[in-house]
Amino acid sequence: MTFEPLVVVDAANTVGAVPDGWWRDRHGASERLRDALVPLAERGFPEDADVPEWAKNTPLEVVLVVEGAARDVASVPEVRVEAAPGSGDDRMVELLERAARQAPGRPLLLVTADRALRERAAAHGVVCVGPRSVRP
Repeated sequence: MTFEPLVVVDAANTVGAVPDGWWRDRHGASERLRDALVPLAERGFPEDADVPEWAKNTPLEVVLVVEGAARDVASVPEVRVEAAPGSGDDRMVELLERAARQAPGRPLLLVTADRALRERAAAHGVVCVGPRSVRP
């Protein structure tokens, strides 16, 4: 069984990376981020993106992890939304750890600027990039 590369996006951290008023509507900001990830899921990152080559110009499985006020953001066919029942960081590590166990060698990418989360994910062979990789 072949798996597409998995990209997990830290919604809270990524939404918060751009001071565009997201704090007035966290739910709406997370929905806009989800919708902006659709082309990424369909086509992968563009050639000039600062991500590994395996994440460029290829379909990706994209998971957006939400928490707090954005917990009820719905999935769309191209982007699965995972609501963290508690800590979003714990949920992301759990998802990445499970993916690494289910398909050893599967390319895994985490989008976050959170240093502690990056360290936890890297322990499972996950490549980490910052929010600018998915934000305009």
